[in-house]
Amino acid sequence: MAIPGWTRTESPFHPGELAIQTRLGVHERIDQQGRRGIREFLPDQHRQFFAQLPYVIVGTLDATGNPWASILVGNPGFLSTPDDRTLQVAALPLFGDPLAMNLTAGIDIGFLGIELSTRRRNRINGVVIEIHPHGFEVQVRQSFGNCPQYIQARRSEWNQENSTVAKSVHLLEQLAEAEQAIIAKADTFFIATAYLAESAGAASGVDVSHRGGKPGFVRIDDNRTLTIPDFSGNLQFNTFGNLELNSHAGLLFIDFTDGSLLYLTGTAEVIWEGAEVLAFAGAERLLRFHLKLGYRVEGSLPLRWSEPEFSPFLDRLGVL
Repeated sequence: MAIPGWTRTESPFHPGELAIQTRLGVHERIDQQGRRGIREFLPDQHRQFFAQLPYVIVGTLDATGNPWASILVGNPGFLSTPDDRTLQVAALPLFGDPLAMNLTAGIDIGFLGIELSTRRRNRINGVVIEIHPHGFEVQVRQSFGNCPQYIQARRSEWNQENSTVAKSVHLLEQLAEAEQAIIAKADTFFIATAYLAESAGAASGVDVSHRGGKPGFVRIDDNRTLTIPDFSGNLQFNTFGNLELNSHAGLLFIDFTDGSLLYLTGTAEVIWEGAEVLAFAGAERLLRFHLKLGYRVEGSLPLRWSEPEFSPFLDRLGVL
């Protein structure tokens, strides 16, 4: 039996997403796809998928509206769904993660369930409805899948020595040598953005998404500025649709070799065309990120990873 899609009369996409889809001439096609693939509940396949994950990427806003991308970890089963509209999370934020300051009942939240080893990924957007001593509960607003493009396949395993590793937090207002080293070798990062409705009672939400490329695909322009290519995707423009209306963004870089995490928040602008875009093989547009604040947390992530198997989609792409 076919799984029902979007049942509401209004589009599953908000005005920022619709504006970009319309500008690029893809609105009608993507609206039809969205009504088939975006749901207000979790299909059984998604419920099973989240239940088997040992980690999940999370997007939230802090008290001043800055987005942050985070990662939660736990034994498979730490994400559970007592019904198809509720996600229960049995995990607490990692040491030094901004999520610890942002997590309260009533906030918008976004999840990216991503299984790097298989390149599967599914998204949830919702609202935190209850905080527990060992986790929290989320009411699902939207659930949908994403394609496996640009994901580097990696296997993870628990680092048994993590509990004894000395951890430290470094507050950042600029990107020093240690932070630039993590970014320069990155082939993966995550970006959190938010749509904030201006009218009372209108929808809002936080989204978190994956970005991947060849090592060096994130260009470090200076100690506060990064330039990142945007490659051909699903044309929904969830991230860029948010940025169309709200220029704030949060980035998460994972050092897959030692478990250090780099959390950044700031503003972003989109470069839609021009010589700079054309100079990057495969780029359709560029994202320029300006750092406001960040944290580098050493030895925080209790997972260790295999060497990456690079996505075949990267073969035709370059670096900045």
